Amino acid sequence: MTFFNEPVAVHRRMTKSLYRLGGKRLFDILFVIMIAPIVVPLVILFALIVRRDSGPAFFSQTRVGKGGVPFSCYKLRTMVVDAEHVLAAHCAGDPLVRAQWEAYQKLTDDPRITCFGRILRATSLDELPQFWNVLRGDMSLIGPRPFTVDQEPLYSSSRASAYYRLRPGISGAWQVSSRNSVTFAERLAFDEEYDATLSVSEDLKVLLKTVAVVLRHQGQ
Repeated sequence: MTFFNEPVAVHRRMTKSLYRLGGKRLFDILFVIMIAPIVVPLVILFALIVRRDSGPAFFSQTRVGKGGVPFSCYKLRTMVVDAEHVLAAHCAGDPLVRAQWEAYQKLTDDPRITCFGRILRATSLDELPQFWNVLRGDMSLIGPRPFTVDQEPLYSSSRASAYYRLRPGISGAWQVSSRNSVTFAERLAFDEEYDATLSVSEDLKVLLKTVAVVLRHQGQ
């Protein structure tokens, strides 16, 4: 029985290796080109709506990418223009809020988010501009959630390593599972497991789960 199973196991390992080496990147490019006729008009429409409050339509933030290389991650703006000052003041005024931010790197009741921004986040539509990041090679469709430069010490102290071997993803294992219920440190376990099981079938599963999450308005 082992004799017959061995060629199948070898084939699976080869398929996974090919997908890691170049197949995943090819899949990303083809998918972005295929979906562009739908995404581009939506991004233009939402950008015009976001611009109505006199702020910029897009938000760019430096994130840590594959190999620790920083890149500009694009989103439709969902926060007020002076978001960092609002966050600092909010945390300074409430120790419980500060503790929540330090543990999860997000807030359940975030005063920085605009009214239309809440809609975009609930549907994850604020991340549509990241398809440009995928086309550029900064990101992948599926991968670890990209973290900010100031979050890198949290990652480094965890002794995890999978994140640096992968391109950050628009969606990923953590995004379609616990999302709001785990700490930043616990998210890293999803990265390690994803890296160990990386394959086209796993990416397709996450893509399907992503659609379900968006339809249920479970974005963040």
